[in-house]
Amino acid sequence: MHRSNGFPMPENPLFSLYRCTHTCGFGEREFTSDFYMIGFKKLKAGQIMYGRTKYDHDNGSMMFIKPRQVIQFNSVEYDEDAFIMFIHEDFLNGHFLHNEISKYAFFDYEANEALHLSPSEEQIMWDLYYKIEAEYHNNTDEYSRDIILTHIDSILKYSQRFYKRQFINRTELSGKTVSKFNEVLAAYFTNGLLLSQGLPSVNALASQLNLSPRYLSDMLKQETGKTAIELIHIYLINEAKNRLKSDYQNVSEIAYELGFENLPYFSRLFKKETGISPNQFKKQLVN
Repeated sequence: MHRSNGFPMPENPLFSLYRCTHTCGFGEREFTSDFYMIGFKKLKAGQIMYGRTKYDHDNGSMMFIKPRQVIQFNSVEYDEDAFIMFIHEDFLNGHFLHNEISKYAFFDYEANEALHLSPSEEQIMWDLYYKIEAEYHNNTDEYSRDIILTHIDSILKYSQRFYKRQFINRTELSGKTVSKFNEVLAAYFTNGLLLSQGLPSVNALASQLNLSPRYLSDMLKQETGKTAIELIHIYLINEAKNRLKSDYQNVSEIAYELGFENLPYFSRLFKKETGISPNQFKKQLVN
């Protein structure tokens, strides 16, 4: 990566930093890598393409890219200084972040769901960057990697906090995501897609809302305390309960109409949500 873009060679073969002053040359071609990339920038011109969508650049924002994602920088110029960190997967081996980093859903967000920072939040990120930079250029010893990864862990934890703030702010501006989600879910039923396409997936519903599945789930979790798949299950079981109240259909017919090809799976899900099986629910109604 460094050689290809004419950067100074890294201090560490598995971890490096690069500070961009107004321009940051990554060529004009798509590339993938075996490392995580965490960056901060205020874009003045050009485009950063990630997951085939453009980054939203109105404010200073953070980007989080995981290994083997496609990314492309096109004629990028920055309003102010920017930074980018490259963290090879092997740099995390044996450290708790090796497992923890995969739990941060924002590495799976689309590019247009970048984290936008307030001035005070920007300062926190720069302070952490300077600590990492100081350690990066220090003489390496047995503490170096752990200190760097501890600061990276802080960046990720702060990012999680700031994303929650952003979810709240953007919900107030654009309306409740859960309302839009429920509208799309209801339309899925109304339009008869259950029989032709089976159970609604988070991916399919997220696509209709122009959101990535992880971003949608995190937004819904913030608003309702439940993830997208949990809300889909609740909707399905409520619909099942409504249909079980009728006399003309048995449990297997209702399960099939609701997109469940596997009757035991339907029964398990129903019992999980209601505490009783569909047959028990129907018998209670009769009694």
